[in-house]
Amino acid sequence: MIDPRLLRDDPDRIRAAQLRRGEPESLVDELRASDEARRAAIAAFERLRAEQKQLGRQVPQSQGEQRAELLARTKQLAAEVRTAEAAQAAADAAFATLMATLPNVADERAPAGGEEDFVVLETHGRGRDFDAEGFTPRDHLELGTLLAAIDMERGAKVSGARFYFLTGVGAMLELALVQMAMERAQQWGFTPVVPPTLVKPRVMDGTGFLGQAAADVYHLPRDDLYLVGTSEVPLAAYHADEILEADSLPRRYAAFSPCFRREAGSYGKDTRGIFRVHWFDKVEMFVYTTLADSYAQHERLLAYEREWLGALELPFRVIDVAAGDLGLSATRKFDCEAWIPTQGRYRELTSTSNCTQFQARRLDTRVRTDTGASTSTEPAATLNGTLCAVPRTIVALLENHQQADGSVRVPLALQPYLQGRDALLPAGTGE
Repeated sequence: MIDPRLLRDDPDRIRAAQLRRGEPESLVDELRASDEARRAAIAAFERLRAEQKQLGRQVPQSQGEQRAELLARTKQLAAEVRTAEAAQAAADAAFATLMATLPNVADERAPAGGEEDFVVLETHGRGRDFDAEGFTPRDHLELGTLLAAIDMERGAKVSGARFYFLTGVGAMLELALVQMAMERAQQWGFTPVVPPTLVKPRVMDGTGFLGQAAADVYHLPRDDLYLVGTSEVPLAAYHADEILEADSLPRRYAAFSPCFRREAGSYGKDTRGIFRVHWFDKVEMFVYTTLADSYAQHERLLAYEREWLGALELPFRVIDVAAGDLGLSATRKFDCEAWIPTQGRYRELTSTSNCTQFQARRLDTRVRTDTGASTSTEPAATLNGTLCAVPRTIVALLENHQQADGSVRVPLALQPYLQGRDALLPAGTGE
């Protein structure tokens, strides 16, 4: 959640951010009214409690008629305090419920608008001219079938639509990508992590995934646990209810985990192959830092993603995601989109978001700062960045590095993780 003081001190900033997101400004006014009602309820309760305490001191010292009057007032006051306490609790709950619907304040540099209103910041490399090379490119599923690497038919038989098996070199390719990604992240100073993929409701809600994204989340009602759609979720809660020392920051983690998504709202989209699926593995970067440092850390995460895609020799572009497409927690997000030849367009492969203090406020992760004269705490800032979403990376690798005979060239940086293979060959023709 955002700092409630911002509602009181600079509501116009929040209204402007809501407009850029395409969200109603009226929510700001509703929140301000709810906040005033909450503070009034707190003041009323505290006033009555103060009177109750004062009477508690007077009663033992009183006698006769005065004592009888004080006892009568004490009894009446006890009922008023209970009523005021209930009113305060209700006002707090109403404000918290409404506050949970308010997204993070979109960065003023984020483009206004929705999904299609992004701004292209830079482009790296260019797609191959397959016409000049004399052949029509195959899509990733046709290539995966030739390589005996992807089995969609048995995935659907076992688990349903949007599930798959990676087999043979497909399975080896996933393991190679994960090992390479984790090794790179460790070299960059990230601590490797394998987190749980089932989390409690507070964790899922605290990261903002039970708001706009709730329909995309798998829930196990019997256990009241959620399957994560990204390891951002358990990593954001890793330091929940903790105070981190400022000189220990930034704390950087790189997690490998399976991810589960209902893909609600994607009916009819990307139904062929493994680009959009219900389960996939991913390596995710996550950073805890201060608010002031979060903007530099965001640029650093983007630089790591650029380096990763460059090492895989993929043509890609970087976009500044529009405010209306940010999600609840992010204030700004950059996507790296790889060129997919058979689709004739760029598609998202990696993403990095600055969530500022939004998640940390919900999960009560704080930073202790020492100014010399005194110490104080403030909410931490959190950032996340996808390094390798495995299926989409495989899609981009197969399509961009394919050869006319159905083989696929292995980028030089990936070869050591594939036992030195420089190519993936169609089944029955070699390795």
